[in-house]
Amino acid sequence: MSTGSRKEVGDQSAGHSPQTKRKKVAAKRKGLLERLAEGPVVSDGSYCFVLERRGYVKSGYFTPEAVVENPDAVTDLHKEFARAGADVTQAFTFYASEDKLAAQGNTAAADFGVNNINNEACRLAWEIADQYGTLVAAGLSPTPSYGEGKGKTAVQQEFRAQTDIFAKHDVDFMIVEFFSHLEEMLWAIEVCKEIGKPIAASMCIGPEGDNDGNTPGQCAVAMARAGVDVVGVNCMFDPSTSLKTMKLMKEALSEAGLKTYLMCQPMAYHTPDVNKFGLAAAPEYPFALEPRLLTRWDMHNFAREAYELGVRYIGGCCGMESYHIRAIAEELAPERGGRLGEASAKHGLWGETLKGSLRHSMTIRCGKAYWSKPPATGRPFSAPYSTPLACPK
Repeated sequence: MSTGSRKEVGDQSAGHSPQTKRKKVAAKRKGLLERLAEGPVVSDGSYCFVLERRGYVKSGYFTPEAVVENPDAVTDLHKEFARAGADVTQAFTFYASEDKLAAQGNTAAADFGVNNINNEACRLAWEIADQYGTLVAAGLSPTPSYGEGKGKTAVQQEFRAQTDIFAKHDVDFMIVEFFSHLEEMLWAIEVCKEIGKPIAASMCIGPEGDNDGNTPGQCAVAMARAGVDVVGVNCMFDPSTSLKTMKLMKEALSEAGLKTYLMCQPMAYHTPDVNKFGLAAAPEYPFALEPRLLTRWDMHNFAREAYELGVRYIGGCCGMESYHIRAIAEELAPERGGRLGEASAKHGLWGETLKGSLRHSMTIRCGKAYWSKPPATGRPFSAPYSTPLACPK
């Protein structure tokens, strides 16, 4: 596997010395497992969808070469999530395996290389983590090699090209996410264990289970037995559906006598009408999803329900903006020692800042009772549900 001969923009020659600097930082910060033992950990939100809307990620590919092409855009988004109250800064390494960077005519592998992209993603994440005290996570995601049936050795070679870089940058923990095949997930976990970091593993599944017929409970038990520290789901389904899946996972883990932390990072869109493939089956995906968007108040409710279910790693996936993450942090502030992000200084819980308006019509809109009412959509000719595609590819 080639890793590119171009200059490594994010390596130590660019002024980043992870082996020394990281040890100094780590001595002052609690790790993931320590934080989870104390209470809920708030993760960050969406990179692919948010940066696509802002003009930095190409839809279809959804690969992260923006870390090299437009690093300021990625850093700004990292900062938004940190200011919102996130405890985690996830390096933008989603779909950053070399086979994905070269798939379907994508030139990111040839133009930048897997080394450059993953190095720079880690460097940018640490830049914000050093400023805000967040934890740095790096992630693995599904590979085209698995879908093409190239086998375990080839797939793990793709993963290892990334984890070797993550180890060099001394990330705080690993996230293995968006997998809809349990087998590939377990292969990824094996590679992550080689670098000795805590592992958070989340399947991209709903209550019907993965694409091979494994139930959510079977997935959870298999991941826990593989040695991960946090188990859960992310993406393709809304909070309500994701929490149904989490309940099934929790029950199966309990029945098997296994104890792990639970994580949940749903999409920012309502999905009551989708099939087992999630929002990707909706005809509005990915360019006309705004009518389905969750409000900040929906996120308050999600955070509370997730916490009461026993989920302790709580955040968002595709479509989740910084205000969604701020809502999670604000809802869970009592469980986090009253800690809020910087952005909450300009917000106020449940619209309390509206008390400063000169208009009476605004001041009466303060409080949870007002904002708990379902909002109107303003789209009288839109159907409430759509007909999902039978078998999206």
